[in-house]
Amino acid sequence: MLLDFLFISFILFLLGVLGIILNRKNIILILIAIELILLAVNLNFIVFSVFLDDLLGQVFSLLILTIAAAESAVGLAIVVIYYRVRGRILIENLAVIRG
Repeated sequence: MLLDFLFISFILFLLGVLGIILNRKNIILILIAIELILLAVNLNFIVFSVFLDDLLGQVFSLLILTIAAAESAVGLAIVVIYYRVRGRILIENLAVIRG
């Protein structure tokens, strides 16, 4: 049972890393890949929390979900503003928005 969930978590993490490595053009897909990585880590925390009968892993999982939601909101807001200004979303051109 534990190994099944860890295998699913490993697959999610691997898909997220491959999404970042294989896709270097689209920033939205990179944000989705980062979310997959965070969900894999959350699944690990929850599985080990249940397996070890400790509530701390579930608390960390809620904290990571909160941070992931904030990261998505800020990231997508930056992408939308960049799209309105430039008309396209390419990672090669993101060096222009340095502050």
